[in-house]
Parts: sequence; structure tokens; C-alpha cells
Amino acid sequence: MASELYNTIDALSREKGIDPQIVVTAVEDAIVVATRKYYKTQENLRAQLDKDTGKIRAFAVKTVVEAPEQVEDPLLQVTLDDARKVDPSVEVGGELQIPKVTEGILGRIAAQLAKQVIFQKVREAERDTVYNEYIGRVNEIVNATVKRIEGPDVIFDLGKAESRMPRKEQSRLESFAIGERVRVVIARVERASKGPAVVVSRAAPELVQHLFQTEVPEIYDGTVVIRAIAREAGERTKIAVMSKDKDVDAVGACVGMKGMRVQSIIRELRGEKIDIIEYHEDAVTFAEKALQPAKVSRVSVLEGTEKHLEVVVDDSQLSLAIGKKGQNVRLAAKLLGWKIDIKSEEEKRQEVEQQMSQLVTPASTPLADVPGLGEGLIEKLSAAGVTTVEALADMTPEQLEAIEGIGPKTVEKISLAVNNYFSSLEGGEVAVADGEATVEVPEGQETSIEGAEEAVTSLVDGEDVAGDETAEIAIQIEPEAATEEQTQEPAEEPASSEGKE
Repeated sequence: MASELYNTIDALSREKGIDPQIVVTAVEDAIVVATRKYYKTQENLRAQLDKDTGKIRAFAVKTVVEAPEQVEDPLLQVTLDDARKVDPSVEVGGELQIPKVTEGILGRIAAQLAKQVIFQKVREAERDTVYNEYIGRVNEIVNATVKRIEGPDVIFDLGKAESRMPRKEQSRLESFAIGERVRVVIARVERASKGPAVVVSRAAPELVQHLFQTEVPEIYDGTVVIRAIAREAGERTKIAVMSKDKDVDAVGACVGMKGMRVQSIIRELRGEKIDIIEYHEDAVTFAEKALQPAKVSRVSVLEGTEKHLEVVVDDSQLSLAIGKKGQNVRLAAKLLGWKIDIKSEEEKRQEVEQQMSQLVTPASTPLADVPGLGEGLIEKLSAAGVTTVEALADMTPEQLEAIEGIGPKTVEKISLAVNNYFSSLEGGEVAVADGEATVEVPEGQETSIEGAEEAVTSLVDGEDVAGDETAEIAIQIEPEAATEEQTQEPAEEPASSEGKE
């Protein structure tokens, strides 16, 4: 039959939810501490509880060695001869238990010390039990009772342990009264010096998921699946659902008849807004749904970046898409797991125009590509900082004459060369430069080449070009088919030219 002491230990163990052997070990350790304090010894002491009688026996333990010279510490070792005087059956290497009298000699101070040791051991065992029980229940929904309020924190009673809900784990819409029963999520379990701290939450997305599983049978049986939840407690929650059965509307199942199901969840969350969105594998379509109630114009995936979307909305929809303090786009990005940039149509148009203006660069043609400009003239222009045909064409005659070595006749030569160059870009011309004639005839045009050569010769002979370095004359030939009269006209031009002269 168990002793009264052991029955008391067993009752204490059931009350604290710990193993009775842990309490027995705590009692034995307490007796060892009290005995060591009484005898003021450093011997290796042990204690043993007799379950039947309830008596606790304390003794010193020493290791048996064969010879006296092997004894290094007399408090911990004893020779074989001395050991057999106490216990004849002891052998070398065994342990000798030397009883210590404890009954009737341990006073009030020793008893108080033993009590403290027992309480400490029991509290440590209780902490380990609580930690081991709740560490595997993280993210689980439990019913808790409000026990007290400590500043911004709310203390809940979970039955076997107390839990704490800090301010950041609370919804701003909620307030609690002592004794109120609420459903909470076990957020985490922390080891602390004062014991394990079970932290619960009413702001976790898992609470919304559990409430939907409770209210919507289709979610409970797996017909409708919750794919993602994004929540800002007390403000708004976005939940993406998908149906495994094509005949079941996922969003309609969550809303319920006249919104009864979702309204029940909103009441539990103290009026928090809930957006139920149909899930899509396509990120572009999913983004359009997630940004509701805003209407999206277009969504594009940005290349070169990982999970980055650009959303363009109408100017009137920009503030609605962003939401209050960026809440709508922030929840949508959290729901998708993508980064989202929202721009209005006007902002996108300005961005495209800026990019196009950066891509369009002014053409730059070197002066050497212009026929009729000698190397000496190009060197003079380059020395003055004019290196392209475009820059040369923008200069006025006064600016050209300001360059050293360039006079009015050279300015005329430059003007004629530049005009011929730009005309040549359009095709179909006759150019005369440095006394040489170049005739370009469009395909399919019938013209008297001989007549054109005579016209060029008569023009050059009829004008005074002695003072010029070069005479350049361009004759544009019209693309229409030439008649016989038109073919004969160049032969008559020398006479008219001479008559004018």
C-alpha cells in the first residue's frame, strides 16, 4: 500500500499534469540538499523514497578502489578493505552506500530549503509539459477565456496554461471583457525564464481560414479550396478560392444565400471587410481580380525581373486601385506573391513618350560623305568645331564667313554641296561637281542623254566660272516619258543661253 506522502505526490502530479516520478525526484533532491547543508560535506549524496513506508533514506556514495595509494579523494573513494567492513559483498569498482541519519535532525531551515527545491523542480517540469503540449499546436484554433488585461496585452486562460495576446496581434475593432470566451490562434510558443509564453492572435489569417471552414461546408469537405489569404486585421481581408467541381461556384459558396455565410464571419471579426476572389493560375487574370473593385485597363509582366507586374488603370480608377493608404494594392500584392506597380493612363503615356524621345537620337553624318567638299575645306570646318553635315546645314552664311579661310565664294560652294547632298538622298538627280557631270536617270524614263550633255556643256561655257574653284550644276529630270519635242529641247538651250548672255 502506498504511503500518505506518495499519495500526496500523486495528487500533485495529476493537478499539475506532470509525471509523478518528476515530483519524487524533486523530493529526493530536496532531501539531498538539506542533508548536505546539515552535515556540511562535499560527499556524493543520494536520497531514495520508499513508496510503501514514505520514508526517505539519504546516503553517501563512494567508489571502491583496491589499494590505498589509488585513493585520490577520500570523500569520493574508499579502499576495498574499508568498504568490506561496511558491506562484505562489495567489489573493486563498485559503489559503497554509507547511510546518513536524517530523521529527527533536519530542522525548520532544512525543511524550508527542501520545500523551495520541490517547488522549483515542479515548476520546471510544469513549464516543460506546457511547452511540449503547445509547441505542436502552432496555428491551431482554440477557445480561450479572457482572464485579465495587463496594459495593452490581454491574458487568456487556455485551460492548462495562460496565454498572452500582445497589441499587434489584436484587431483594432475588438475589445474584450473579463470572462468572455473567444476563438484565438496559437501564434507561437516561446521559452522564457518565467516559463513558456504561449502567444495567441486574433489578427492571423489562419483565423479567417478556420471561420470559413466552419461556415462553408464546401470548404470543409474539400470541394472548394482556399488558395491564398491576405489580411490586415480590422481593415480588410482578401481571400482567393478555387472550386474542384466545375458545377460549384467557389465565390457563391463562400458568400452563401443572401450573403448569410460571409456575414456570419464578418460579425465574428467585428465588421472587418472581406473580399472573396476567384483564384486563377494566370497571374495577369488573377491580378485583375485581386485589384477589385477597381477596373483594370491592362496588366503586363515586366521582363528581366522576377514576379513583377505593371498594372495600368484609367485615371479615374487610380485612387480606387491603390486604396486607402495603399491598402488595396498592398493586399493584392500579398495575395499574388508578386510585386505590383500601378500607373494611370496619363502616367504610362508620359513614360512611353520619354522612352521614345531617348531612343530617337539626331543623325550625324561626317563631312567626308558630302561630295564637293575638298579635304582642305573639311579640315577648316573641323578646326572650327563643325564635324557633321547636320551642323553645317544649320549654320548661316555669316557664321561660315566668320571661320578663318572661308570667303563668300566658298560659302556658295558649301551651300551648293550641302543642297546637292540632301537632294541626292531623295534620289533621281543630275549633279555637276569639280567639272564632272553625273547623270542619274530613273528606270523606265526615255531621255536623250546626248541632249543633256550638250545642255550641260553650253551652260558651263556660257557662264563666267574663271574666279570659282568649282562649278556644280544639277539638272533634275522629270520622270514622265519624253516626247520628241522634249528630246530636242536640250539642243536649243545653248542658243537661248547665249542670247541671254
